[in-house]
Amino acid sequence: MKKILLIISLWAAGTSYAFAQGGAEIKFDKTTHNFGTFPESSPIVSGTFTFTNVGNAPLVIHQAVASCGCTVPEYTKEPVMPGKTGKIKVTYDGTGKLSGHFEKSITLRTNAKTEMIRLLVEGNMQSDAVREALSKHARPATGTTN
Repeated sequence: MKKILLIISLWAAGTSYAFAQGGAEIKFDKTTHNFGTFPESSPIVSGTFTFTNVGNAPLVIHQAVASCGCTVPEYTKEPVMPGKTGKIKVTYDGTGKLSGHFEKSITLRTNAKTEMIRLLVEGNMQSDAVREALSKHARPATGTTN
């Protein structure tokens, strides 16, 4: 009986080790995207994160959750085969939000070796009043003085 338990234990350990050596692995071109400064009158901006499956098994994104309802991730739903790329498009909608700097996160759950990954988006939504004041201040004077 002890031999059978030993054989089963060794088989289970060997199988677990073999599975741990392979698997999907995700690598992003960047993990932060800066939208820069954009006007309050055009409050919707989007950016794309590109990733590659550098592992040896299909990569699946199970879930992408944003830290706020104003940020919506869209992601590749099909498995991404080894060596292939996928995309995550993130759209920020600042409609009705206060102008100024913002930072939002998107948490991904995957079947990769690193199961949870956090992506960040940031930007500066500039109020139309500030934008107008800055543009007036930057205009050259139209008269000449002697």
